[in-house]
Amino acid sequence: MIAIIDYGMGNLRSVQKAFEYLGYEAVITDSPEVIASASHVILPGVGAFEDAMKRIRETSLDQALLSAAQAGKPVLGICLGMQMMFEYSDENGHFEGLGLFPGTVTRFEERGLKIPHMGWNTLSTRNCPLFDVGDDPCVYFVHSYCMADVSDEWTAATCTYGQTFTAAICRGNVMATQFHPEKSGEAGLRMLKRFAEWRGVSC
Repeated sequence: MIAIIDYGMGNLRSVQKAFEYLGYEAVITDSPEVIASASHVILPGVGAFEDAMKRIRETSLDQALLSAAQAGKPVLGICLGMQMMFEYSDENGHFEGLGLFPGTVTRFEERGLKIPHMGWNTLSTRNCPLFDVGDDPCVYFVHSYCMADVSDEWTAATCTYGQTFTAAICRGNVMATQFHPEKSGEAGLRMLKRFAEWRGVSC
């Protein structure tokens, strides 16, 4: 069973529907007990970093997620969920994240492009359980902040929108995408299927 963490922010149902379409059981939950019993855990999210971190801490869902990661369960962050996995974000201040990956999320540099970065863009991928070998899929983004200086050791995909940024990351049994696989057509569904079948073998 796949647990989709519900902390009051994000397009949870679209993630659930994608897994249901693929034939996997996925539940939306705010219960630490359900998260503890799941085989896979997803942290989605849309919205402001500060609000999201406040809500997830108030409900102790941060500890449930961290416990799942420490137990070796496959964990996937999506969009804001990926940003929350880093140490800090500079969105509307400077706020502490979950600390699963080192670094600070920052706003896109002003280079004459529209912000947020919204729409389809092509990935440059590396070896990662989410991707087919040699595949550089086109996926769907909606974000104004990104991780531009993450360690290459854990970068699984990059993308360019005025600047090159980390579009996917993988460390041990924890991975995350800045894009929305549930909104990325057949390519995104393949990624979600790979995650559902992944057993947390180190990236």
